[in-house]
Amino acid sequence: MEDIEDLVVGAGGAPPGFRLPLSSVGLKPKKKNNNPTKPNAKLSQIPGIQTIYIKTFGCSHNQSDSEYMAGQLAAFGYSLSDSPEEADLWLINTCTVKSPSQSAMDTLIAKCKNAKKPLVVAGCVPQGSRDLKELEGVSIVGVQQIDRVVEVVEETLKGHEVRLLNRKTLPALDLPKVRKNKFVEILPINVGCLGACTYCKTKHARGHLGSYTIDSLVGRVNTVIADGVKEIWLSSEDTGAYGRDIGVNLPTLLNALVAELPPDASTMLRIGMTNPPFILEHLKEIAEVLRHPCVYSFLHVPVQSGSDAVLNAMNREYTVSEFRTVVDTLTDLVPGMQIATDIICGFPGETDEDFVQTVSLVKEYKFPQVHISQFYPRPGTPAARMKKVPSNVVKKRSRELTSVFEAFTPYNGMEGRLERIWITEIATDGIHLVGHTKGYVQVLVIAPESMLGTSAIVKITSVGRWSVFGEVIETINHINDESSLRNNKPSQAKCSPCSNPVESCACTREPEPCPCGPESCGDCGPESCGPTTIEESSVSRNSMFAEDLNSRNLIGWLLRKRKNHVHKKVECEIALGSMKKQEWAQGSMGEWGVVDKALLVGIFVSFLTIMALLIHLAVRTLAFN
Repeated sequence: MEDIEDLVVGAGGAPPGFRLPLSSVGLKPKKKNNNPTKPNAKLSQIPGIQTIYIKTFGCSHNQSDSEYMAGQLAAFGYSLSDSPEEADLWLINTCTVKSPSQSAMDTLIAKCKNAKKPLVVAGCVPQGSRDLKELEGVSIVGVQQIDRVVEVVEETLKGHEVRLLNRKTLPALDLPKVRKNKFVEILPINVGCLGACTYCKTKHARGHLGSYTIDSLVGRVNTVIADGVKEIWLSSEDTGAYGRDIGVNLPTLLNALVAELPPDASTMLRIGMTNPPFILEHLKEIAEVLRHPCVYSFLHVPVQSGSDAVLNAMNREYTVSEFRTVVDTLTDLVPGMQIATDIICGFPGETDEDFVQTVSLVKEYKFPQVHISQFYPRPGTPAARMKKVPSNVVKKRSRELTSVFEAFTPYNGMEGRLERIWITEIATDGIHLVGHTKGYVQVLVIAPESMLGTSAIVKITSVGRWSVFGEVIETINHINDESSLRNNKPSQAKCSPCSNPVESCACTREPEPCPCGPESCGDCGPESCGPTTIEESSVSRNSMFAEDLNSRNLIGWLLRKRKNHVHKKVECEIALGSMKKQEWAQGSMGEWGVVDKALLVGIFVSFLTIMALLIHLAVRTLAFN
């Protein structure tokens, strides 16, 4: 089938999220179907009343695209369901990075067809491989056509096959959105990349680099903060390449975004995956941003191999030495820096010696997170034509590297420490809440769901291989009302990096010298330049203050916490029970409050009234006798 492209009405088409008339969408009507059990029986239904099931594969950028599509569908009246059986139409957002993801997509498409459900396929697979057999007879929406998903869904429900793939402009950032996690905004800053990795299929789908303007991204950040978002994830195929197509760079964007974050660090920024080549020239500037109290000290930097020969075959455009420079510089300049990386095992031509170099690199740095993949040839890529390493060797290397990685204990030494965490989700066990430290270490705590979207001081009670466990010591109270915010000087209304020891910190309530060392803010902790909050007990804390808390008497800390009404319910009950026992042993009721006195007077008056009524009834009874 020939690809059916857009037939635009007028020069500019319709604004984002607006449904174009039928004539503006390329259609291929299906044959008439009189079987009422098939989708065409829905032709008489009113658009916007059906239920949609959305399944997403792949990266955070794909997740953001799905949230935008869900938001538009919901805005036009469609219901969203997690149950494919209950849905009237399935929308599958696909990933082309790995063969297993595409195989799972193929299985799901076959299941949908067998269930006689209308189907729309979105994402990188149809965009990069539009002639796949599995996509025959299926409606398609391209990665840059997500703002027209409503049109595609409506026409598909009517029994038409629609394909929207080509476009030269980026989807707007202010489209309606239904977030999977209401506290987390996944913000795409650019699409596509500048690289040409020999194994990668993503560029076939996402194309050449296309960056959003700084103004549009700043506007989106302000919008989501007003919506109550507590984490903003910057997402793209290569964050470090941002802006090179529009004459700006990543540090310029990061500083603009950080300046918009709330001064109390109630909303945190997480910088997305970046390849080594495009951040090498900006390492000090990026380190400065990563030190900021409103930015997680975490970065995902894929290395893929510890061998220069393999990196050259991959066309990664950097050496192992340059990757080391990135890791070493960020680790030296950013306290508590956490770096995740990716490894591909069994790339074509990889020798035993190449693999040994990779294992040595991983052992040397003991990365807390390593995403290990076996090489999968992607059709149409140069690597698919290279001589492959035997599959049994690939699997053996993958198992060996996994065993090495899982032997690491990255969180040993954290037990007993006090850390500030940001809590954003419920753990899969349904019992714990999930928070992250400034270094993005996952902390599991037992706390009420009302703590979702809050920040807290926790004491690390134990450590595991993949996360640590903590006990909530105190909830951080954020400035969230206009009157409190007005108390801050205009220049202090936003956060900005504190890097100059001569200047005042931009996030403090009163201008004070920055407590950083003589070189930089490198020794500052998460809240060194944070704001003063409403209560004294909730003043933003830096790492020096956290260390001071560790040395304090725990009982005194708990009493102060109890005084400010932010301790846990269980601790409140224990304290209350202890007070009652103590009062009983002393044989005293303690001090009477106003309510207690009023209740006692009421009981006494009621008692007198009842006695008077009883006497009156007795007198009348005797009189009748």
